[in-house]
Amino acid sequence: MAADEESEDYFVREIEKNNGSVLRMYQCSKGDVGCVVWDAAIVLSKYLETQQFYNVESDASTWSAKTIIELGAGTGLVGLVAATLGANVTVTDLEDLQHLLRLNIRKNQGLIRTGSITAKVLKWGENVEDFLPHPHYILMADCIYYEQSVEPLAETLKLLAGPETHIMCCYEQRTVGVNPEIEKRFFELLLQDFQSEEVPLEKQDSEFSSPDIHLLHLRRKAI
Repeated sequence: MAADEESEDYFVREIEKNNGSVLRMYQCSKGDVGCVVWDAAIVLSKYLETQQFYNVESDASTWSAKTIIELGAGTGLVGLVAATLGANVTVTDLEDLQHLLRLNIRKNQGLIRTGSITAKVLKWGENVEDFLPHPHYILMADCIYYEQSVEPLAETLKLLAGPETHIMCCYEQRTVGVNPEIEKRFFELLLQDFQSEEVPLEKQDSEFSSPDIHLLHLRRKAI
């Protein structure tokens, strides 16, 4: 991947926030699934801006000073939106996505006033000590697609989430190939330790939502 962000290796997608500011998200023209902005990331990002969490007129935000970890961040869109709303965010992904994450943080830093954002490597299923204490929120968009990652992802969520941690999981339901079995296996594992509640479409952004994209709130089950 070329270091020059103006090269042909990148193309930009502009995402307008509810306050009129615009995030410029660099995507890779070549690479794995984490190199582009997926629809579920947009749905989750816009959900963070809905009136139940953020008042665009007063700038009052539920996310102000909250600690957030985004898993499988890819381009970093969801974490960046949270940071612009005042959260202190750590966006995580594998080593080969760090350059893209850092590029998008640098290109959109001017929109972050009271929040903060840092990119770090986190491989699911491995030690999470560097990410503790438990965050207020864990965000994840379209992370359920590789069969071999189902168990490590569930394990990472168990390690990262404390009793007060809220997990927001957004994913596009895919009905082809092995996708239904992967989703089924993931939630079988996760619901052993977590309780889940689906966010109805009427509580999501009226424009950026879809029946095919599910948004869940997850919390640890009381012991």
